[in-house]
Amino acid sequence: MPHWLYLWPLDFVIVGFVVFGAIFLLRAKRSRDKTRKADPRSIIAIFMQGLAFAIAWMIGRQPFTPFLLIDWRAQYFVAAFTVLLVLASLIFVTAAVRTLGKQWSLQARVLEHHELIRRGPYRIVRHPIYTGMFVGVFGTVVATGEVRDAAALALLGVMHLFKIRREERWLVEEFGAEYLQYRKEVSALVPFRCAIRLVRTLQNGSKVNC
Repeated sequence: MPHWLYLWPLDFVIVGFVVFGAIFLLRAKRSRDKTRKADPRSIIAIFMQGLAFAIAWMIGRQPFTPFLLIDWRAQYFVAAFTVLLVLASLIFVTAAVRTLGKQWSLQARVLEHHELIRRGPYRIVRHPIYTGMFVGVFGTVVATGEVRDAAALALLGVMHLFKIRREERWLVEEFGAEYLQYRKEVSALVPFRCAIRLVRTLQNGSKVNC
């Protein structure tokens, strides 16, 4: 197998991680609104999320060995799939952070004039940043090629569910019935409900609207 088929996906993932960190650091904006609620325990969840990314990198396959027990030519598909996953992750996270604007924060919080965001990627899933992170780690798992890296995905999934549960409790308190309705209409991480609506609109011949 050509060495670049192993190195190119890994290099692309590394660049993706750098861009991912830059998005979080450079897109952060200070809000003039005061923070009414903040969850210090969310910092622990962030640390655990970072640990999941580290696990995905610490356990990799032996260099220049096939990811799947198939003809090496099929590795072109694996390389392309990795690139698509990383790109999709970065695009989704960037769009979500930009949509949140000054409400974006690493720590779970509720501002004085907090707005319920339902536009952009928030029309597709309620927590698009977490979805993007999960897709990014999955791309890393594909690039490193170890089944044991599933532990990284499992850890990340648990931390996402922990943060979602706490954040949504605050959002229900803040927005009440409005958020409950939003929760009925839009999936948390995987856009199942959006996909169902798309299928129905296509079947009815109406305008596609997720």
